[in-house]
Amino acid sequence: MRLKIFVCTALLSLSTAVLAHSDRPDHFEGLPANTLTEAVQNFSAYNAKLAELVALDSLTPHQLHEVHQLTYTLENALEKMQAELAELAEVLEEVHVASEHSDGAKVKARGQVYLDTARKLVP
Repeated sequence: MRLKIFVCTALLSLSTAVLAHSDRPDHFEGLPANTLTEAVQNFSAYNAKLAELVALDSLTPHQLHEVHQLTYTLENALEKMQAELAELAEVLEEVHVASEHSDGAKVKARGQVYLDTARKLVP
């Protein structure tokens, strides 16, 4: 239950950032994140690109434009990850409740679903 509360709190924080973005006019789409695996790959690759840019002593207008563009892909990845984490928290809660009720079959079945998804985030 504590994990579910933690995940929900984290998701609320992320959703605030995503909603703040929706108030601005869109002019770039960024790469899509149609699956969790795609979202994690984009998140990793584009965080690396952002890290390179923010590590510079100063940013040129062109580099600032690069940052602006890559944040769209990062926002798409975070949005997909947020949705998947919400679902993952629900599956984990099913495993938790099933364990309380000594329902081994459900623990095994839903536990495997949980692990398959969780391992896409952290192998």
